[in-house]
Amino acid sequence: MFPELQTERLFLRQLKESDDQVILFLRSNEIVNTYVKRPKTNTKEEAINFINKINKGIDQQDWLFWGITIKDNPELIGTICLWNFSEDKKIAEVGYDLHPKFYKQGIMNEALISILDYGFTTLGLDRIEAFTHKNNEASKKLLIRNNFNHIEDRIDNDNPDNVIFSISK
Repeated sequence: MFPELQTERLFLRQLKESDDQVILFLRSNEIVNTYVKRPKTNTKEEAINFINKINKGIDQQDWLFWGITIKDNPELIGTICLWNFSEDKKIAEVGYDLHPKFYKQGIMNEALISILDYGFTTLGLDRIEAFTHKNNEASKKLLIRNNFNHIEDRIDNDNPDNVIFSISK
């Protein structure tokens, strides 16, 4: 059973194939992907394949991936996930993206608080990490606001432009 989460304004739910247009946008839009190094999603078919891959990974307990919606409006506005779990399932990485028209409204802050609580309380994680581009000031501010610490002596071998933040239980 997928863990749907609610906050004051948000409903976090599993992705559905009908989210394909928003997933296509989030994974191809230049603004959303300014600081993200990932393969672009270029077609509706690729978006549906991505959604199916995500949901298969949820079924296999590889990750948890929520679609972010405003309560009483089922349209997807962003995503947030816990993934890249350590072998002992005590450390996970958080990742997120948001439609630009919802920037600077505290939405990702609200979603992140919910995911941190779920990760530490329900999953029993000891630490959650976040990898973000060194120039992504909004993401760095979000992490610092939520008590993440910059781990200055760690390097992301997959992307040297990233900085790593961490928060412990």
